[in-house]
Amino acid sequence: MSKVYFIGAGPGDPELITLKGKRIIEQANIAIYAGSLVNKEVLGYAKEGCKIYNSAEMTLEQVIKVMKQGVEEQMLVARVHTGDPSIFGAIREQMDQLDKLGIEYEVIPGVSSFCAAAAALRKEYTLPGVSQTVILTRMEGRTEVPEKETIQSLAEHNATMVIFLSVHMIEELVGKLRTSYPAHTPVAVVYKASWKDQKIIRGTLETIAGMVKNEGVKKTALVVVGNFLGDEYELSKLYDKNFTHEFRSAGE
Repeated sequence: MSKVYFIGAGPGDPELITLKGKRIIEQANIAIYAGSLVNKEVLGYAKEGCKIYNSAEMTLEQVIKVMKQGVEEQMLVARVHTGDPSIFGAIREQMDQLDKLGIEYEVIPGVSSFCAAAAALRKEYTLPGVSQTVILTRMEGRTEVPEKETIQSLAEHNATMVIFLSVHMIEELVGKLRTSYPAHTPVAVVYKASWKDQKIIRGTLETIAGMVKNEGVKKTALVVVGNFLGDEYELSKLYDKNFTHEFRSAGE
């Protein structure tokens, strides 16, 4: 079946790919993977004879050319992205090109690294009485961010914040966060969440920059900020014996 599948391969652990994503890779004739981020072990699911391309070495035009040729030759093409491709995955531009060419495609979601980070930390981003909002963002760098989405603007909410692609600017990032978050706000940096060499650095906005520099972490890490990392929160209503909902009456 000639078709392009965009696959979220998960955060790193090759077992964290979905069953559907794994099945497609097993069936693929061509696999194009984001080599700078995707764990190569995921490509171990590919069958013998599958042509494998590393998109880290390719331009958008080259990626689309491989997809187009594959579909024209009645091949199944797996475009393998890290985590979930809807978050900083740069798939929209690929899908738009496929639309122009009339090439059929499907997106298979995956486990994002921000979910893997929470699992590694054994924390819940949305604690009652602490935060019910999770902001996924990045600092401006070579890729700009809209003026209303600067770190300083988002920090005003004091919500749970997960910051991608920014650990190499940790000192500047901390400075922007401290415009609204108190200095004692807990912070964690999760390096390569779910990989075998995963590393967790815990601190506060006052201490984290120095800790990260001492550990030599400069990329492939998430910075998570907020009081969800603490131990004070309200119990949920969901399991409260005095709370009635559709499936249970109070006191039961």
